[in-house]
Amino acid sequence: MERTIYREIKMTPQLWQVAFLLGAFLLAALAAVVYVEEYGHIVTGMNNQIVWGLPHVFAIFLIVAASGALNVASMASVFGKTHYKPVARLSGILAISLLVGGLAVLVLDLGRPDRLIVAMTRYNFKSIFAWNIYLYTGFMAIVAVYLFTQMSRGLPGNYVKQMGMFAFLWRLALTTGTGSIFGFLVARPGYDAAIMAPLFISMSFSYGLAVFILVLTALCRLSNRPLGQGLMRKYARLLAIFCAVVLYFTAVQHLTNLYVAEHTGFERFILLDGGIYTWLFWGGQVLIGGLLPMLLIWHPATADAPSTPVMASILVVLGGFAQLYVIVVGGQAYPMQVFPGYEVLESSFYDGMIAAYSPRWPELFLGMGGVALALLATGLAAKVLRILPTNLSDANIGQKAES
Repeated sequence: MERTIYREIKMTPQLWQVAFLLGAFLLAALAAVVYVEEYGHIVTGMNNQIVWGLPHVFAIFLIVAASGALNVASMASVFGKTHYKPVARLSGILAISLLVGGLAVLVLDLGRPDRLIVAMTRYNFKSIFAWNIYLYTGFMAIVAVYLFTQMSRGLPGNYVKQMGMFAFLWRLALTTGTGSIFGFLVARPGYDAAIMAPLFISMSFSYGLAVFILVLTALCRLSNRPLGQGLMRKYARLLAIFCAVVLYFTAVQHLTNLYVAEHTGFERFILLDGGIYTWLFWGGQVLIGGLLPMLLIWHPATADAPSTPVMASILVVLGGFAQLYVIVVGGQAYPMQVFPGYEVLESSFYDGMIAAYSPRWPELFLGMGGVALALLATGLAAKVLRILPTNLSDANIGQKAES
């Protein structure tokens, strides 16, 4: 039985191929940014009704997953689960990288990225967006200090636990702020709900763990490092629980809206008559992102299969994108009531009309560029820092780690 030793990964032909592929996505994203900057947002599928399109779906997924990816480290330092401790460093690095990737997509989709300076120097604290600037930058700083305490020798063990608790509470605040962006928008019947904050927290647990499982599996396979199936099954069972929690809060959200008369029109739109949004809700979010992963993980015939954690994680990621597309785009597609209580006979502002939206290639390339940036940053960190153990076999989990 070996001791867990952290070492930098060595470049292999497979790693070089993945790096070049991710670099190609980054170049494509850069080309999309230049194209949109040159010709304006008219070349995208966004319009005056759908102002948050596919790039925002990618960005919010990465930000929410960043919060959830840190949960692996929190399980070790805050809740004392020893089998999570060897991968706590990777958890912190992945959390920072995902957040950077998501924020990069947001900044580059603004149309005028230079105006970010105004948002960073003049704050309107009545806006949840101003709060989020502190939440996002604070998250990266706190996780960086958390990583320092994990990787430093000679520090008392309670330092790691204290920073872990601080980072855990901050990540809850960060996801609450992200969900509150939608919960505070009372003009949109698809957003106006306090349940958005706990829903986004549950989504972060699910998405973050799914992305972590995929990244950990890819890094271990590409660097030829052992990865225990027993450890992966533990992650998978926890992922199934998170999927169930997301479905629970989703059910609470829609049942509550059905009880409120002003939201029944939106609920009928999403659940029955919304076309692509209804298909994405039932087929993508509920079936692919919720029920199928739970079935794979808990069914006796597939529970112990080596491929189950990876397959379930892929399904959760696909379902997560579907869920966010329904929330972000579907919530805007449903018409606002500009004059509540009155019937508008004629208007030039598309009152009462379902907004049309079809994503175009610049939006897809920009979103994929954010994913590529997050993965490249994680891989680069694993190359230069000692964050990945050389042996994650089942026999080695729980042993004392050393640098």
